[in-house]
Amino acid sequence: MRTYLDFEKPIADLEVRLVEMKKLAGTSNVDVTEAVASLEVSIEKLRKEIFDNLTRWQRVQLSRHPDRPYTLDYISLMGGQFIELHGDRTVRDDPAMVGGFVDIDGQTVMLIGQQKGRNTKQRQQRNFGMANPEGYRKALRLMKLAEKFNKPIVTMIDTPGAYPGLEAEERGQGEAIARNLKEMFMLQVPVICIVIGEGASGGALGIGIGDRVLMLENTWYSVISPENCSTILWRSWDYKEQAAEAMKLSARDMEKNKLVDGIIEEPQGGAHTDHAEMARRIKKTILDTIAELAHFTPEERIDQRIEKFCSMGVVVE
Repeated sequence: MRTYLDFEKPIADLEVRLVEMKKLAGTSNVDVTEAVASLEVSIEKLRKEIFDNLTRWQRVQLSRHPDRPYTLDYISLMGGQFIELHGDRTVRDDPAMVGGFVDIDGQTVMLIGQQKGRNTKQRQQRNFGMANPEGYRKALRLMKLAEKFNKPIVTMIDTPGAYPGLEAEERGQGEAIARNLKEMFMLQVPVICIVIGEGASGGALGIGIGDRVLMLENTWYSVISPENCSTILWRSWDYKEQAAEAMKLSARDMEKNKLVDGIIEEPQGGAHTDHAEMARRIKKTILDTIAELAHFTPEERIDQRIEKFCSMGVVVE
């Protein structure tokens, strides 16, 4: 059964009526064809009206939708054979960070991403998509492996942040993320980063340095979540909507401020309404971007990568 967010309630009410009307048509001789068609038009019109005018907080809610596809969902829908690789060769494997070689229409890429869970057990296993230091070290190991075999790298970002536990700090969480930032700038192969859900803080940036950084339409990318920002500024989570507006964390804001290179449009209603279509759009974007980046030499890509990130936040008067 589909999950509806608060602002989708008017749509949910109409869809319940539609189901009841179709059920009536199947159990009686009443002709409701015109009424069904009219109601379907009304639903589509209402859905377009709501989703064309989403607030930033509503987009944050969509980025966390429980039915939204995660990294492994996209891998399954986009690719052929997927060879998942495990471990950082130092501590252990981190289930919050997944990665491996995947075949996308004949193009082999190293795909790395954060992975959340669908139910309580999976969420605990995946640590809610919050990677430990070994997760970032695993990601870097896989990137270096891709570089060795001259394969493009695609990262999928979806995390509320790196795991902030004491044991993570003791094992060098900050150092692991910092090393990834440094090493990703110097990778010889094309690197494409896609925010598919939440893009929070260094947890996102740890796999977010690329030649092209893209965001799905209903995602967010910021140094802090709206709730935590509200807690710091107002000592309460109650102002998270105002915080989201002030932070300007949506994909449109990021593109306008030249912090990301592009936006991948989602199906009407969000990525969770049509996993296959969303995967198709991401796959096309990945293949098109790899073809575009192939025209540059490794040295040119590295120079452009460094220039892009170094120019962020620079103001000239």
